[in-house]
Amino acid sequence: MSTGTTPTAHDPANPHGWRRLRRYGGTALLVGALVLVPWTLYLAYTLPARHRVVHWDAIWVGFDLALALALLLTAVAAIRGRPWLAIPATASATLLVSDAWFDVLTARGAHEVTTALLEAALVELPLAALCVWMALRVERVILGRTDGRRVVSRRP
Repeated sequence: MSTGTTPTAHDPANPHGWRRLRRYGGTALLVGALVLVPWTLYLAYTLPARHRVVHWDAIWVGFDLALALALLLTAVAAIRGRPWLAIPATASATLLVSDAWFDVLTARGAHEVTTALLEAALVELPLAALCVWMALRVERVILGRTDGRRVVSRRP
């Protein structure tokens, strides 16, 4: 029996739409990844080794505010047991790894390099690993599940 509505790609009752969306989305991401390889090689050979940045302070303040917001959302989702924990946890992990990378590579002098390496090894990368673990184990983190059963929380 027809309801008179056309199924959409995001309609759970339309698995073919989901498959098509995954296939096209996955293909687009694959093309993007492949295009990045020659682009990265081009940049490696054409970018100058040094570049003066006008808004260095604004760049880092904005980045650190984004990181703080992502960590706050991750903490709230974990503490309150929200099913959307994986989203901010993944963003937090990505920002923490990026922060460690740029801190180490932009450090000047032995003291700054040592500080950046210590922060990366003792704070940023372990927190990133925790966030990845939480994102991958969201049901166990939220619901304390260890029996392997999948459960979807009804809380928003």
